[in-house]
Amino acid sequence: MPHDAHPQAQPPDAPPADGPLPRTSTRRTVGRLALGAFLLFAGISHLTWSREEFLAQVPPWVPVDGDTVVIVSGIVEVSLGGALLLLPGRRVAVGWVVAAFFVAIFPGNISQYVTRTDGFGLDTDAARATRLAFQPLLVLWALWSTGAWRDRRALRGQLYR
Repeated sequence: MPHDAHPQAQPPDAPPADGPLPRTSTRRTVGRLALGAFLLFAGISHLTWSREEFLAQVPPWVPVDGDTVVIVSGIVEVSLGGALLLLPGRRVAVGWVVAAFFVAIFPGNISQYVTRTDGFGLDTDAARATRLAFQPLLVLWALWSTGAWRDRRALRGQLYR
């Protein structure tokens, strides 16, 4: 019998790669919706009243105009927030993208700390360091609230539906 003929054992609660997603708890759903609202709010603020503040998080080494970076990241945040709110059937894929986004923008937070750039009331090294500590929590929030880690085997089915 060929090596691939034996399916690998999966945990009893693991969804099939092409099957429907398992239900999530009310706590996870509320967490996903709260994160979606947070991203929607942050994205709108990037595009409107807080554009100058967000410039503080654009590292000086980024080879693109800072205002362009703020506008594009705002559009991405609005899109991701909307996806978290409106696409529950794609929550696993969206969760991974949101987590990756939080990882991608982390250098901006590091730059703000290293360059001692004030923004959003982060006007001390301690305040900027505290902000750094919260970025991994956002990654975990995205993965937990969408069930992205738990239901990662279902991602293939979500991508090809």
